[in-house]
Amino acid sequence: MDSKIDMTDALQLLKWQLELGVDENVGNVPLNRFSELSQNDEIKIQSSVSAKQKMPNINRAIAEAESRAEQSKTLDQLKNSLAEYEFCDLKKGSRNLVFSSGDPNAKVMIVGEAPGREEDIQGVPFVGRAGQLLDKMLRPIGLTRNKNQLNNNLITTAYICNVIPWRPPHNRDPNSDEIEMMLPFLKKHISLVQPKIIVALGNISCRALIGQTGITKLRGNWFDFDKTPLMPMCHPAYLLRNNAAKKDAWSDLLQIKKKLGDIA
Repeated sequence: MDSKIDMTDALQLLKWQLELGVDENVGNVPLNRFSELSQNDEIKIQSSVSAKQKMPNINRAIAEAESRAEQSKTLDQLKNSLAEYEFCDLKKGSRNLVFSSGDPNAKVMIVGEAPGREEDIQGVPFVGRAGQLLDKMLRPIGLTRNKNQLNNNLITTAYICNVIPWRPPHNRDPNSDEIEMMLPFLKKHISLVQPKIIVALGNISCRALIGQTGITKLRGNWFDFDKTPLMPMCHPAYLLRNNAAKKDAWSDLLQIKKKLGDIA
C-alpha cells in the first residue's frame, strides 16, 4: 500500500498514537512482506527522488536566514524572526522554540548545542540535568543566569542560548544544513547581546562559531569570535557521563573567571 505521509507527519502520528495508548503494530489484513522484496530498489529510488524534491534549496534557506537576521534590531525581533522561519524542518517536530535564558546584558554568553526533551517542553535552554549541572558549575566563579540572585558571591550574570533553537529528533546531532541555516541567527544573537566573553559548550557550538571540532583538544584554549574571547568547554551532558572530565572543566571555569577579572 502506497503511503503519502512524509517523515515529519509520520512522527507526529506516532506520537499521537502513543498518547492514545497504542503499543502494538498490527495491521487489519495479512501482508506478505516477502512479496515486497523485489520492489525494494524501486522504492529506494522513489524515496530518494521524493527526499530531494522536498529538501529546501540550502542557498535559498541561508539567504532567507541572513535577511531575517539582518532585519532584526532587537532580541524580541530576532525571536519573532526565528519563529516565522519555515526552512528548518526541526521546527515541525518540536513543541517550542527554545530561544534563551538569563540576562541579555550579561558579560558572559554561553552557547550550547540544541535543546533536549525538557528544554523542548519548557521552551527554556538548559533546564534538564545538564542545565542543573551548568548552574552548579557557574556559581563557584560568581556567575548566575538569574540577575535576581546577584549578591556578594554571585556577582556577574550569564546569558544562555543554543546554536539550534528546536530539538532534533531523538536528540541526534544537528546536520550541516541545519547549522548553516541557524548560523546567521546565532551571529545576530551574539551581536545584539554584545558579551565580553563567549563560552562554547560542545562540538556543535565550536563548529558553528570557530569552524573546528574536537572539543577535548579545543577546551582550555582561548579563541576569538568577531574580536570577542571565546572559550570552548565540554558540554555538561558529557560531564555527566565522564566524571574524569570535570577536573578539566573546573580549570576552564577558572580561566573564564580570570578573564572576567582582567576585562573588569
